[in-house]
Amino acid sequence: MYKDLLPIGSVVNVDDGDGGISLMICSRIVAASDEEVIYDYGAVPYPQGFIDTDNVYLFNRDAVENVLFIGCQNEVEAAFRKQVLDEIGELKIVNGEIVEA
Repeated sequence: MYKDLLPIGSVVNVDDGDGGISLMICSRIVAASDEEVIYDYGAVPYPQGFIDTDNVYLFNRDAVENVLFIGCQNEVEAAFRKQVLDEIGELKIVNGEIVEA
């Protein structure tokens, strides 16, 4: 379910309702503290980077219009993908934490 996620550092275009925005992915499989929704990605504006907590975007892979850059794909990423992302099944939020269903 999560094995096809882009690596950290990838830069994508996402439609934000105002014509699109470029974002750099800085987290995967995230949830906002005030929501019961799990998102594929957390990202910050590109090229600015982290500005403040009001400029962190959560979105799913279906919101990606195009991929501008694919992040680091070294042996650490490959091991994480094999040991974690490829093995994760259905997830849910319990007591504010993301856990396997």
